[in-house]
Amino acid sequence: MKTILTLIFVLFITVAAQAQNNTQEVKVVTIEKTIVTETTEVARLYKRTNAKVKKALTFTTKRNKAKLA
Repeated sequence: MKTILTLIFVLFITVAAQAQNNTQEVKVVTIEKTIVTETTEVARLYKRTNAKVKKALTFTTKRNKAKLA
């Protein structure tokens, strides 16, 4: 009996929630932006620092080496 009442209660709540008419028109404001395709000299500075980062990330420790059986 308790399960039947619970199911009826849940169905009543879902039907009541779907019966509400909350459709509102939302106006969207669009902004146009241009894409800059020019490359500057500042972008070239990052090429060497990436090499340093890759070198730092490939470090090895004594425990990384394989041991012979």
